[in-house]
Amino acid sequence: MKQELKELKRKIEIYKPYNEQEEKDKIVMINYIDHFDNILTRENEFAHFTASSWVVNKQRTKVLMIYHNIYNSWTWTGGHADGESNLLETAVRELKEETGVKNVKVLSSEIFSLENICVNGHIKRGKYISSHIHLNLTYLLQVDEEESLKIKDDENSGVRWISIEDINKFCTEIWMVEKIYPKLNQKLNNY
Repeated sequence: MKQELKELKRKIEIYKPYNEQEEKDKIVMINYIDHFDNILTRENEFAHFTASSWVVNKQRTKVLMIYHNIYNSWTWTGGHADGESNLLETAVRELKEETGVKNVKVLSSEIFSLENICVNGHIKRGKYISSHIHLNLTYLLQVDEEESLKIKDDENSGVRWISIEDINKFCTEIWMVEKIYPKLNQKLNNY
């Protein structure tokens, strides 16, 4: 196994799951690392690693979200590892690219959450992408609400702060609204 995968596997192994979903998804992630060398790239068309951010304001009352063009929903920021094994760096990079923020405070360098996310087949940049799984690690980040925001036209058509209580009014992805975002907010309350 490549060194970068060994380090990623170690971080996932020491992560303490918050609930049954995380327990099961953690097992799957470790299994995929053990069986695939290309799990950090989109070359693995069935499952590959991604990183997301739960980006809160200083008061931890709002989350910074984007309107994702493919999902047609308000969603967290994040993206593909694309060969990078330091998924915290991936999460920060994607946050900056997708929202235009420049100053990001990492509230913890540890994994905040993990989840396997089903992605339906879709068209991206004129090419069909088959349905697949994102082996996703989430990190807790903070950004100043006064920071200037901008849209990344090829990925999103909106960037805004959303009150934690109002997320389900904006997000249309059922799995995220029912299971993932509430879990992140519960964990935030315990942080």
